[in-house]
Amino acid sequence: MHISAKADYAVRALLELALDTARPLTCEGIASSQEIPFRFLKAVVGDLRRAGLVRSQRGCEGGYWLGRPAEEISLLDVALAVDGELMTLRGETPAGLAYPGPASGLPGIWRAVEAGARRIMEETSIASLLGGYRPAAAPAPEPSAQPAAERVAV
Repeated sequence: MHISAKADYAVRALLELALDTARPLTCEGIASSQEIPFRFLKAVVGDLRRAGLVRSQRGCEGGYWLGRPAEEISLLDVALAVDGELMTLRGETPAGLAYPGPASGLPGIWRAVEAGARRIMEETSIASLLGGYRPAAAPAPEPSAQPAAERVAV
């Protein structure tokens, strides 16, 4: 299975957008932060916008935001938005493959690989990838600063 640069860059851009939802982010800022070639990222973000995964605003206060909550954007959504298909073999999807003789069972394996990858990617959201990540500028609160209901007794 091949994960395209477009899919990788798209997920990384969405993670940046999910981390800071208070303001729009520019492609320049995302490209710099994630060390992604700007011109390539611009095309990727266009695909994400057409799929409704990001929304944009023009102008000096413009940029990009998530098109829907990070919890509702799966890795599968992203891959399909930028690549069109999850897995292909010589330009065909595994669903259409059929081989003769001793190789006749192989297309079933490719379909199982695709189904497994599809399930994992469908169950993984942008929000779940952020998990407990906090930028260096926003350290985790001290345990004593947490409300008593959130403290865990040791």
